[in-house]
Amino acid sequence: MTTLDQQQRTGAPAPRRRSRREEILEIAVGLFAARGYHGVSMDDIGSAAGVTGPALYHHFAGKEAMLAAALIPVSEGLLHGGRERVARHPDDAHAALTDLISFHVEFALENPAVIALHLHELDRLPQEPRRQIRRLQRLYVEEWVGVLTALRPGIDAAEARVLAHAAFGLMNSTPFLGGEVDRDRCATLLCEATAIALVGQ
Repeated sequence: MTTLDQQQRTGAPAPRRRSRREEILEIAVGLFAARGYHGVSMDDIGSAAGVTGPALYHHFAGKEAMLAAALIPVSEGLLHGGRERVARHPDDAHAALTDLISFHVEFALENPAVIALHLHELDRLPQEPRRQIRRLQRLYVEEWVGVLTALRPGIDAAEARVLAHAAFGLMNSTPFLGGEVDRDRCATLLCEATAIALVGQ
Protein backbone atom coordinates (compact mmCIF):
# COMPACT_ATOMS: atom_id res chain seq x y z
CA MET A 1 0.00 0.00 0.00
CA THR A 2 1.37 3.39 -0.93
CA THR A 3 1.70 6.27 1.51
CA LEU A 4 -1.06 8.08 -0.36
CA ASP A 5 -3.36 5.06 0.00
CA GLN A 6 -2.62 4.91 3.73
CA GLN A 7 -3.38 8.60 4.11
CA GLN A 8 -6.68 8.20 2.26
CA ARG A 9 -7.70 5.22 4.39
CA THR A 10 -6.79 6.83 7.72
CA GLY A 11 -7.80 10.35 6.81
CA ALA A 12 -4.34 11.59 7.78
CA PRO A 13 -3.33 14.84 6.09
CA ALA A 14 -0.66 14.64 3.42
CA PRO A 15 2.71 15.96 4.60
CA ARG A 16 3.32 19.53 3.54
CA ARG A 17 5.60 19.76 0.57
CA ARG A 18 8.65 21.87 1.28
CA SER A 19 9.00 25.10 -0.61
CA ARG A 20 11.93 25.72 -2.93
CA ARG A 21 13.16 28.32 -0.43
CA GLU A 22 13.22 25.72 2.34
CA GLU A 23 15.10 23.27 0.12
CA ILE A 24 17.72 25.89 -0.74
CA LEU A 25 18.09 26.84 2.92
CA GLU A 26 18.66 23.22 3.93
CA ILE A 27 21.38 22.89 1.29
CA ALA A 28 23.02 26.12 2.43
CA VAL A 29 23.00 24.99 6.07
CA GLY A 30 24.66 21.72 5.14
CA LEU A 31 27.37 23.51 3.14
CA PHE A 32 27.99 26.08 5.89
CA ALA A 33 28.29 23.32 8.49
CA ALA A 34 30.65 21.25 6.34
CA ARG A 35 32.91 24.00 4.95
CA GLY A 36 32.40 26.97 7.24
CA TYR A 37 30.55 30.17 6.40
CA HIS A 38 33.50 31.78 4.59
CA GLY A 39 34.21 28.57 2.70
CA VAL A 40 30.91 28.72 0.84
CA SER A 41 29.90 31.18 -1.85
CA MET A 42 26.46 31.98 -3.20
CA ASP A 43 27.58 30.30 -6.43
CA ASP A 44 28.39 27.13 -4.46
CA ILE A 45 24.91 27.14 -2.95
CA GLY A 46 23.25 27.81 -6.28
CA SER A 47 25.21 25.04 -7.94
CA ALA A 48 24.34 22.52 -5.21
CA ALA A 49 20.68 23.54 -5.35
CA GLY A 50 20.53 23.64 -9.13
CA VAL A 51 19.56 27.30 -9.05
CA THR A 52 21.01 30.13 -11.11
CA GLY A 53 22.36 33.25 -9.43
CA PRO A 54 19.38 35.55 -10.11
CA ALA A 55 16.91 32.87 -9.00
CA LEU A 56 18.88 32.30 -5.78
CA TYR A 57 18.77 36.00 -4.92
CA HIS A 58 15.03 35.91 -5.48
CA HIS A 59 14.81 33.77 -2.33
CA PHE A 60 17.61 35.26 -0.21
CA ALA A 61 19.43 38.59 -0.25
CA GLY A 62 22.73 36.88 0.54
CA LYS A 63 24.55 34.49 2.85
CA GLU A 64 23.80 36.55 5.97
CA ALA A 65 20.10 36.33 5.19
CA MET A 66 20.40 32.56 4.84
CA LEU A 67 22.21 32.27 8.14
CA ALA A 68 19.57 34.34 9.93
CA ALA A 69 16.77 32.37 8.26
CA ALA A 70 18.34 29.15 9.54
CA LEU A 71 19.09 30.20 13.12
CA ILE A 72 16.25 32.50 14.20
CA PRO A 73 13.40 30.00 13.63
CA VAL A 74 15.42 27.33 15.44
CA SER A 75 15.78 29.51 18.52
CA GLU A 76 12.09 30.42 18.37
CA GLY A 77 11.15 26.76 18.06
CA LEU A 78 13.28 25.73 21.01
CA LEU A 79 11.76 28.40 23.22
CA HIS A 80 8.21 27.54 22.19
CA GLY A 81 8.80 23.81 22.59
CA GLY A 82 10.54 24.25 25.93
CA ARG A 83 7.71 26.35 27.34
CA GLU A 84 5.15 23.87 26.08
CA ARG A 85 6.85 20.95 27.80
CA VAL A 86 7.29 22.76 31.09
CA ALA A 87 3.61 23.76 31.01
CA ARG A 88 2.61 20.10 30.71
CA HIS A 89 3.93 19.40 34.21
CA PRO A 90 3.05 22.38 36.46
CA ASP A 91 3.36 20.34 39.66
CA ASP A 92 6.07 17.84 38.73
CA ALA A 93 9.52 19.29 38.15
CA HIS A 94 11.06 15.87 37.59
CA ALA A 95 8.61 15.06 34.79
CA ALA A 96 9.15 18.53 33.32
CA LEU A 97 12.91 18.00 33.25
CA THR A 98 12.55 14.56 31.65
CA ASP A 99 10.30 16.08 28.99
CA LEU A 100 12.72 18.97 28.37
CA ILE A 101 15.66 16.61 27.99
CA SER A 102 13.78 14.36 25.57
CA PHE A 103 12.67 17.38 23.56
CA HIS A 104 16.16 18.84 23.25
CA VAL A 105 17.83 15.51 22.48
CA GLU A 106 15.32 14.92 19.69
CA PHE A 107 16.09 18.37 18.29
CA ALA A 108 19.84 17.76 18.52
CA LEU A 109 19.61 14.45 16.70
CA GLU A 110 17.41 15.91 13.97
CA ASN A 111 19.53 19.04 13.42
CA PRO A 112 23.27 18.39 13.82
CA ALA A 113 24.13 20.72 10.91
CA VAL A 114 22.14 23.57 12.46
CA ILE A 115 23.87 23.01 15.80
CA ALA A 116 27.28 23.12 14.11
CA LEU A 117 26.26 26.29 12.32
CA HIS A 118 25.15 27.88 15.56
CA LEU A 119 28.31 26.89 17.43
CA HIS A 120 30.71 28.21 14.81
CA GLU A 121 28.96 30.84 12.73
CA LEU A 122 26.57 32.84 14.93
CA ASP A 123 28.99 35.75 15.16
CA ARG A 124 28.84 36.15 11.36
CA LEU A 125 25.37 37.65 11.71
CA PRO A 126 24.74 41.39 11.91
CA GLN A 127 24.13 42.79 15.38
CA GLU A 128 20.31 42.84 15.37
CA PRO A 129 19.57 39.24 14.36
CA ARG A 130 22.42 38.08 16.59
CA ARG A 131 20.89 39.99 19.51
CA GLN A 132 17.48 38.47 18.75
CA ILE A 133 18.90 34.95 18.80
CA ARG A 134 20.78 35.57 22.04
CA ARG A 135 17.60 36.84 23.68
CA LEU A 136 15.64 33.78 22.58
CA GLN A 137 18.41 31.56 23.89
CA ARG A 138 18.41 33.27 27.29
CA LEU A 139 14.67 32.81 27.59
CA TYR A 140 15.03 29.12 26.70
CA VAL A 141 17.74 28.68 29.32
CA GLU A 142 15.43 30.22 31.92
CA GLU A 143 12.87 27.49 31.28
CA TRP A 144 15.51 24.98 32.34
CA VAL A 145 16.59 27.14 35.26
CA GLY A 146 13.05 27.29 36.64
CA VAL A 147 12.71 23.52 36.51
CA LEU A 148 16.15 22.86 37.99
CA THR A 149 15.71 25.23 40.93
CA ALA A 150 12.34 23.63 41.68
CA LEU A 151 13.85 20.17 41.49
CA ARG A 152 17.01 21.04 43.41
CA PRO A 153 16.23 23.59 46.14
CA GLY A 154 19.87 23.62 47.22
CA ILE A 155 21.02 25.52 44.11
CA ASP A 156 20.29 29.09 43.07
CA ALA A 157 19.44 30.41 39.60
CA ALA A 158 23.06 31.21 38.71
CA GLU A 159 24.16 27.68 39.56
CA ALA A 160 21.22 26.25 37.63
CA ARG A 161 22.34 28.21 34.55
CA VAL A 162 25.76 26.60 34.81
CA LEU A 163 24.12 23.18 34.88
CA ALA A 164 21.80 24.02 31.99
CA HIS A 165 24.65 25.18 29.76
CA ALA A 166 26.65 22.08 30.66
CA ALA A 167 23.66 19.96 29.66
CA PHE A 168 23.37 21.77 26.33
CA GLY A 169 27.02 21.04 25.67
CA LEU A 170 26.35 17.35 26.21
CA MET A 171 23.14 17.19 24.16
CA ASN A 172 24.51 19.40 21.39
CA SER A 173 27.40 17.02 20.79
CA THR A 174 25.49 15.40 17.91
CA PRO A 175 27.52 17.07 15.12
CA PHE A 176 30.57 15.23 16.44
CA LEU A 177 29.04 11.78 16.85
CA GLY A 178 29.73 9.06 14.34
CA GLY A 179 27.20 6.57 13.07
CA GLU A 180 28.38 3.61 15.12
CA VAL A 181 25.33 3.71 17.42
CA ASP A 182 21.81 3.66 16.01
CA ARG A 183 19.62 6.71 16.48
CA ASP A 184 17.24 5.35 19.13
CA ARG A 185 20.06 4.03 21.29
CA CYS A 186 21.95 7.29 20.87
CA ALA A 187 18.87 9.21 22.05
CA THR A 188 18.59 6.98 25.10
CA LEU A 189 22.26 7.43 25.98
CA LEU A 190 22.11 11.21 25.58
CA CYS A 191 18.94 11.47 27.69
CA GLU A 192 20.39 9.27 30.43
CA ALA A 193 23.72 11.09 30.50
CA THR A 194 22.02 14.51 30.64
CA ALA A 195 19.72 13.47 33.48
CA ILE A 196 22.70 12.14 35.45
CA ALA A 197 24.63 15.35 34.83
CA LEU A 198 21.73 17.50 36.05
CA VAL A 199 20.26 15.57 38.94
CA GLY A 200 22.44 12.51 39.41
CA GLN A 201 19.88 10.06 38.07
